[in-house]
Amino acid sequence: MKNRRSIRLKEYDYSQSGAYFITICTHSRKCIFGEIADGQITLNDAGKMLSAEWQKLIARFPNIELDEYVIMPNHFHGIVTLNFKIVGATLVVAQETTNDRAGTRPAPTRGTTIGDIVGAFKSITTDQYINSINTKDWKPLNGKLWQRNYYEHVIRNEAKLNEIRQYIVDNPAKWDTDEENLNVRP
Repeated sequence: MKNRRSIRLKEYDYSQSGAYFITICTHSRKCIFGEIADGQITLNDAGKMLSAEWQKLIARFPNIELDEYVIMPNHFHGIVTLNFKIVGATLVVAQETTNDRAGTRPAPTRGTTIGDIVGAFKSITTDQYINSINTKDWKPLNGKLWQRNYYEHVIRNEAKLNEIRQYIVDNPAKWDTDEENLNVRP
């Protein structure tokens, strides 16, 4: 296998608490999750499956919170927050407050990384998609569902978080000029 250049920050611990903006593109940028008309995304069944599986990630990774996200015809944008804290020498999941009572979730054996989350999402959705090709007559794939890598950005402050949230919300309205839209590439 060829060596590939990492796009990750050197020396950065991707299991540390914080918010991360991720983008995942379909293989060959094929539009298979829905269509955009008048600046609004209409998800097909594959796009709806992606949405459901994204939301289920909080059950698989109890130390995460999911923020704004959007499914585009050929890519996905989302914000995920890892919530850990160190107590003594033990990594525990940050407390969550419900009805004015704090509770804790079980501590993971190691910190969950953004790579773990994206890998699980890509794997689960690929399996679901492949199964649905045969059972629900979804569009066949020529190769893979997702591209080999993904883009991630460490969100460093509240202003940037709000800027990225707005970018995600506005993304369907900007589809006609989006570089991921193969119909507008030179």
